[in-house]
Amino acid sequence: MPLKLSLPRGEKLVVNGAVIKNDGPDVNLVFENQAHIMRQKDIMTLEEATSPGRRIYLAMQCAYMFTDRHAEHLSDFGSLLSEFREAAPSADPITKKIMQLAQDGDLYGALKECRKLIDYEQEILQHVQ
Repeated sequence: MPLKLSLPRGEKLVVNGAVIKNDGPDVNLVFENQAHIMRQKDIMTLEEATSPGRRIYLAMQCAYMFTDRHAEHLSDFGSLLSEFREAAPSADPITKKIMQLAQDGDLYGALKECRKLIDYEQEILQHVQ
């Protein structure tokens, strides 16, 4: 099934590691085959990875986007996720799902679950403060 995206003027998109920027009016794109795609709003920068959950997301994002260093990023992801599980066992349902998706090769699905982990992390931190 094709993926249809609208790209407003000035928005960036990463496709298989290549950054694409819409420099004109709104563009509609249709991807007819498999590609590693991330919209600008979903991309986390190194400077934004300010918590354990965010660093997990960043490592998974890198594994998803940069296939040439896939194994290295997945290793970092696994270490960070294990540390998170030890520190916050209450997040186990989310972390188990993320790990299962990663093991199944569904890195985009794992990324989506990492967002839930970041939200959960924020919830925990609000109760601590």
